[in-house]
Amino acid sequence: MTIQYALLSVSDKTGIVDFAQRLIQNGIKILSTGGTAQLLREKGLTVTEVSDHTGFPEMLDGRVKTLHPKIHAGILARNDLAEHQQALEESGIPNIDLVVVNLYPFKQTIAKPGCSLSEAIENIDIGGPTMIRAAAKNYQKVAVVTDPLDYSFICEELEKCHRKISETTRFNLAQKAFSHTASYDSAISNYLTGVNKNFPNSLNLNFYLVQELRYGENPHQKAAFYRDEVVAPGGLANYKQLQGKELSYNNIADTDAAWECVKTFHQPACVIVKHANPCGVAIAETTLQAYQRAFATDPVSAFGGIIAFNRPLDKETAEVILKQFVEVIIAPQISSEAQQLLGQKNNIRVLIVPLENGFHQYDLKRIGGGVLVQTPDMKNVTDSDLQIVTQVKPTPQQLADLLFAWRVAKFIKSNAIVFCRNGQTVGIGAGQMSRVDSARIASIKAQQADFSLSGSVVASDAFFPFRDGLDVVAQAGAIAVIQPGGSIRDNEVIAAADEQGIAMVFTNIRHFRH
Repeated sequence: MTIQYALLSVSDKTGIVDFAQRLIQNGIKILSTGGTAQLLREKGLTVTEVSDHTGFPEMLDGRVKTLHPKIHAGILARNDLAEHQQALEESGIPNIDLVVVNLYPFKQTIAKPGCSLSEAIENIDIGGPTMIRAAAKNYQKVAVVTDPLDYSFICEELEKCHRKISETTRFNLAQKAFSHTASYDSAISNYLTGVNKNFPNSLNLNFYLVQELRYGENPHQKAAFYRDEVVAPGGLANYKQLQGKELSYNNIADTDAAWECVKTFHQPACVIVKHANPCGVAIAETTLQAYQRAFATDPVSAFGGIIAFNRPLDKETAEVILKQFVEVIIAPQISSEAQQLLGQKNNIRVLIVPLENGFHQYDLKRIGGGVLVQTPDMKNVTDSDLQIVTQVKPTPQQLADLLFAWRVAKFIKSNAIVFCRNGQTVGIGAGQMSRVDSARIASIKAQQADFSLSGSVVASDAFFPFRDGLDVVAQAGAIAVIQPGGSIRDNEVIAAADEQGIAMVFTNIRHFRH
């Protein structure tokens, strides 16, 4: 069906003038409303106001303008039913074949600091979603456009197909339109049911398919990767893949763990992750030194791991990395020389992500029949947060290492024990049912990597419930400990530290990561 009438009513007026101009050049008549019509007229374009089209003036401060049978009948009438077309003809209603609508800026409004409930309510669009849904429902006749980014290709198709838009395109646009209104309604529901609350009564989240994956954690599971509606600055979903095989489910999960950890450090840092746990972390003067020190922590586990940097990857570092097997490399930038070198092993997945520290609104964990929701763990402890609780006080170097160890422990699966020295992990114990066992595993890992733990510092992601955990790390050689504190046996643990001449600091913050 040839498009004769287009209805344009947009809040976001990006590109609308050029789009309308091209529609007119293709012989399409323009219906428009309010500010959109005014803008188009100011630019010298011929448009018909909706109120002139319906014969009914806008009323209630513009709340009622498109809610009229002459608009909705023109959109909803099917072109394959003679009785529909006859009804239009008898009432003098033309078909509306193209609907271009985007909605009042509700999301932008509620994002403003100090937004009032009345201001939010006033920015809930009524007529817009109604037109979008009507047009999308009748996609076999009507093309509905909700995204300014689609204007260009719509015009190209109109010009190529003599004022027609294919059914495939109309269906794709309808899908996008229903997703658009669903997202809009979700934001309204989340906001209104969450007024004066930490969490809304009804939680509606919208994610958009990036790609279907070969399989999930295991080959018998199907999987896909979806992106947040608004990706947090610096989030992994902002990645650009420069080379390598398609990312797997496990690649994405592990890379996210590495990227979130490396972003927390201010100095040049490297994080190597295996099965969602850092197996080596280090800071240094250069990216190369940071990598070498991180790799040295646990070369065995680093085999086939994920390597993350918080500085651009240079040629010298790339040369050394290529001596080992690696699945994914991620950095804020990759030098052209490094990229050329890595291209020799084009199976290696190489990603770049802008280095920013934004956070998504919620962390989610699926359980049977529901979902656990929490705010993200954004707390990074500094030296001003620390409470020294022992007779022995940590030295400035020990304090720096304790804070480094604490940053790492935040990203280790609980129970977590992390030994460090001079900005380098030297033994990591993760994911054990007993904190004592994690400490023993960390000691074993240190021995395997030929590290002495004598004079090291150690971080525990949660408090020591008994002195036995402290005794194990002290026997291993640790001389300073960082832990949250908060156990009913804190005094017993502190006494054990004093007994063994160990410095201990409390953070009063726990970092469980189950």
